[in-house]
Amino acid sequence: MSMKDKVVIITGGSSGIGFACAEAFGRKGARVAISGRNKEKLDAAAAQLKAQGIEVFAVVADAAKEDDNSRMAAEVMNKWGRIDILVNNAGISMRALFEKLQLDVFRQVMDINFYGTVYATKYCLPYILRSKGSIIGISSINGYRGTPARTAYTASKYAMQGFMEALRTEVMKRGVHILVACPGFTTSNIRNAALTADGSQQGESPREEDKMMSAEEVAEAIVRATEKRKRDIVLTTEGKLAVFLNKWVPGLMDTIVYNKMAKEKDSPFS
Repeated sequence: MSMKDKVVIITGGSSGIGFACAEAFGRKGARVAISGRNKEKLDAAAAQLKAQGIEVFAVVADAAKEDDNSRMAAEVMNKWGRIDILVNNAGISMRALFEKLQLDVFRQVMDINFYGTVYATKYCLPYILRSKGSIIGISSINGYRGTPARTAYTASKYAMQGFMEALRTEVMKRGVHILVACPGFTTSNIRNAALTADGSQQGESPREEDKMMSAEEVAEAIVRATEKRKRDIVLTTEGKLAVFLNKWVPGLMDTIVYNKMAKEKDSPFS
């Protein structure tokens, strides 16, 4: 699948994996539409992409709002007349024990991570069916293995993967490609912006960001998988091992995951 002149929509495209995907698809010759809630950050990201010679269109839209997703798809169609690829990337994390977590925070994570994917896919699907393009879900190893103190995040990723699997089967005879990409721990601002029990941002990351896979590496893997129309990709050795062990020795993985999460800086378990 050549990316030349393809129209790609990337939700949450102003930073992290989303911005890296915009660069990676853009370098392949795609026209890139990025969405996000913060106009200032979105405009700054668009300016960076334009400086690299990438044709870009910025749409201010909240992934958690159905009307914003409908408008996003309509604006891109009005701009370029087609949608070939949708990258459902917009997401937020959280870190708190469920017993202390306010349910409004749980809903917020589900609204962005899961319903954001549902809304964007709903309004882009008619055009992607027409172009026989791709729908991509940026999930997580948490879509295969739940981690403590991240119940809402885990639930959102399991839900996303179930939705994408069911949709893939619906459209498999109609030429549409659906990819679920599951990065392991990746350097980004998602942990800094992660929500705590009361909905405030965590701030400092509890992990060593410089020892993780880069957002650029993740984006390159996603573009390659899209070109080859792959079904799933699981990234990082640790991520692949976690998926394998959770399938075959889930009881052992309970202990491994608990111990790993308990050793994090400022762990909720301490």
